[in-house]
Amino acid sequence: MFERDSRLLILDDDRPFLSRLAKAMQARGFSVTTAETVTEAMTIVRADPPAFAVIDMRLNDGNGLDVITELKARRPEARGIVLTGYGNISSAVIAVKLGAFDYIAKPADADEVFLALMNGDVGSVGPAPQNPMSAERVRWEHIQRIYELCERNVSETARRLNMHRRTLQRILAKRAPK
Repeated sequence: MFERDSRLLILDDDRPFLSRLAKAMQARGFSVTTAETVTEAMTIVRADPPAFAVIDMRLNDGNGLDVITELKARRPEARGIVLTGYGNISSAVIAVKLGAFDYIAKPADADEVFLALMNGDVGSVGPAPQNPMSAERVRWEHIQRIYELCERNVSETARRLNMHRRTLQRILAKRAPK
């Protein structure tokens, strides 16, 4: 696909990171278009969907997963990668179900992004982790999964988890345990 169409959309609200990644991907042969908002990216995807996309998940004006969904609806063979500084298993599963080709936690370098875009093995399983997740991390992942399944509705998530809403809000505001 790269030989036929090398257009790449990069969506990220971190301007320095966006600029560095765009330059690095241009040096690797991509024709790069950048966007800093979900609205801007949706306009680009609707006008002329690119073959490749690197999408930040959490942005000021929405969720990058919406852009992945739109891209896959308009161009099913497109390869979209979700980048996020808030990496967790539930988000990765949702991203892949919505059509993302891969999921990379920030900070990611251009080589890592390039390899993910060019990799043909969707869902390939890597080696077993050296340090498995702690019980706290498993609990946090479960809460995140239910939260995403409830379409990020705190009240509904709290009800399903049999948890006080404010307790859930405090948990969601914290970073993931190691």
